[in-house]
Amino acid sequence: MTMMPDVGDIMKYEQGEMDVEETIVFFGQLVESGMAWKLQGSYGRTAMSLIKQGIIDRDGTVHMDVYEDLKAGS
Repeated sequence: MTMMPDVGDIMKYEQGEMDVEETIVFFGQLVESGMAWKLQGSYGRTAMSLIKQGIIDRDGTVHMDVYEDLKAGS
């Protein structure tokens, strides 16, 4: 079942009120629902960046372990 992000989540993201983990989950939902490609361009670019890093799959599956590994390596 595709979980659509709600307007409150979009507003929270836009206002910088999400931590990194919340943002990753949010973008996973955007990718899964297809909304990442329908919102303004920065959403799609951020989603593609997370996909290229392996943090999110193209189907929206989130890999928090990959994020943690990347964070530990920086």
